[in-house]
Amino acid sequence: MNITEFAAYAGVSKAAVSRFFNGGYLSAEKKAAIAKAVEETGYRPSMQAQMMRTRRTKQIGVILPKLSSESCARMVEGISRVLDEQGYQLLLVNTANDNTREVRAMDMLRHDAVDGIILIASIFTPEHEAVLESLKIPVVILGQQHPGYSCVYHDDFGAARAATARMLEKGRRLPGFLGATMLDKAVGQARRAGYEAALRDAGLMPRAQRISVAKFNMESGYEQARQLFERAGEINALFCATDTIAIGAIQYCRSQGLRVPEDVMVASVGDSRAGRVAYVPLTSAHLHYRTAGDKAARLLLDQLADPHARPRELELGWELKCRASTGDENADENIWAL
Repeated sequence: MNITEFAAYAGVSKAAVSRFFNGGYLSAEKKAAIAKAVEETGYRPSMQAQMMRTRRTKQIGVILPKLSSESCARMVEGISRVLDEQGYQLLLVNTANDNTREVRAMDMLRHDAVDGIILIASIFTPEHEAVLESLKIPVVILGQQHPGYSCVYHDDFGAARAATARMLEKGRRLPGFLGATMLDKAVGQARRAGYEAALRDAGLMPRAQRISVAKFNMESGYEQARQLFERAGEINALFCATDTIAIGAIQYCRSQGLRVPEDVMVASVGDSRAGRVAYVPLTSAHLHYRTAGDKAARLLLDQLADPHARPRELELGWELKCRASTGDENADENIWAL
């Protein structure tokens, strides 16, 4: 069925059909008529014809650092929900936390048939900067603040500060920190700064021997917790940069007979399902990942509509979810809700 036949079936003009599939203005009456005809016939416009007419592919490249990451999955859900409504398809590229692959992915998408890119970023190298500057299509950066580009990011500093403060408010005076690489401005730098600010607020000074850096997985959280406790001795409050690191640390405490929260309180950032159902449910700052994906997609659509629009930055907040790992009870919480 071609567009002429479909328009006749729906009882509208070809122009109305075109506006419907390209997000243009239509009366509610015509929208309903076309939507009904689509449901009855399964009609979809030719992608090739659309590309020739609009010079748009209706594809968006999404570069993400870890396919198995719950936070990335939630962001992609938000992105997909918005772009699906506008008839866009997602081209997902998983870089497995490899900076070189991330740069290659951007370069590949520059030459491939996508209308724009959403980069779920962690680290920016000179190679990243070079390829970003070479792109002739809109780019939105998600998860990091980066000058000169539209960005959606979280208040990582505030989230880490609040999670750490929760333990200090309960009288813990021997805090430790398990962070991430300082090359990562959000998870590495901002969350460490938030931890240290909470200590200063409580009249404590950060101690280098009570600080360690882990990779973004449970195994590293376990191993770095082991090294931290062996090096620093007594620690009765542990802030971890991510839930994944925290779960590994909790498992280490369990293996050593350290009770959570009686002997060691643990808190982190991310509010993952894994943290909620850990054998000691994890106190964690909830970040609005799905909303972040939604906002990033809308920023990209704005750029596609107006290529000369100035870059915009959006910072999203957090909610501290207090659970058993800091001696709190949250019996009424729906642990499955995201």
